[in-house]
Amino acid sequence: MPITSTKEMFKKAYDGGYAVGAFNVNNMEIVQGITEAAQELRAPVILQVSAGARKYANHAYLMKLVEAAASETDIPIALHLDHGADFEICKSCIDGGFTSVMIDGSHHSFKENIELTKKVVEYAHAKGVTVEGELGQLAGVEDDVSVSEEDASYTRPEEVEEFVSKTGVDSLAIAIGTSHGAFKFKPGQKPRLRFDILDSITQILPGFPIVLHGASSVPQNFLEQINKYGGDMPGAIGIPEDMLRTAAKSAVCKINIDSDIRMAMTAAIRKHMAENPSHFDPRQYLLPARQAVKDMVAHKISNVLGCDSKA
Repeated sequence: MPITSTKEMFKKAYDGGYAVGAFNVNNMEIVQGITEAAQELRAPVILQVSAGARKYANHAYLMKLVEAAASETDIPIALHLDHGADFEICKSCIDGGFTSVMIDGSHHSFKENIELTKKVVEYAHAKGVTVEGELGQLAGVEDDVSVSEEDASYTRPEEVEEFVSKTGVDSLAIAIGTSHGAFKFKPGQKPRLRFDILDSITQILPGFPIVLHGASSVPQNFLEQINKYGGDMPGAIGIPEDMLRTAAKSAVCKINIDSDIRMAMTAAIRKHMAENPSHFDPRQYLLPARQAVKDMVAHKISNVLGCDSKA
């Protein structure tokens, strides 16, 4: 099945009260683990690539991995650029076969964000590619994205209608309490989502696809192994999964998940090496690593996103 657009995915997700998982990919085992879980659960899926992943794995290699996954499955798979920093990287991904891009102008002024996003939208739409914009800034660190708590800001509902109408974006990433990376909250800080902001935006933009970034949250049944074999990795406390599921039932059509996969994969490798210190064949420790990715993605699809059996 060819790599597809997110446009129809989001329409079905909005109408069906679920979200599509956008999982970050960096290598073959991650792509395989994600798509095997999605195929078995009959779920649509978005494979997304960050600027850091493109530097690490090379655009051409990532394209071939995703194309191979699409050819081996019969589920909708979209290829998305995560946090495109400027027009040039978005153009490169559009010209290079991506079906969706995000232009992150949230660190610019409102006016500059509109101008930059509109420029990307005009180029992308001419090529049949969808565009995600962003209003508001999430705190946290992940790949090339780094925003301090002082600089983080919630999305302002009064700005969304003007932003969407002037840019023509196909979906909008908002900041309502999620954060990038594994270190999400200070000790004693209670995680929560600002559903009041989400509700206001939904009323202003009825039927419009909303995106949540920084939504990794390690489920309790995965924490034991991660804490035991994760070394100095945190047993990450993220937004409770029931809150994310509630968001997925509303206007949120895309939820980004990355850190959970990284921690599960790394913990599986460390467990294997602790139990088999003489192993040196990468296939021996990457096999359980791939399974850890698959298990984590399957959990998210069934228990958070609600997109199983929606392909």
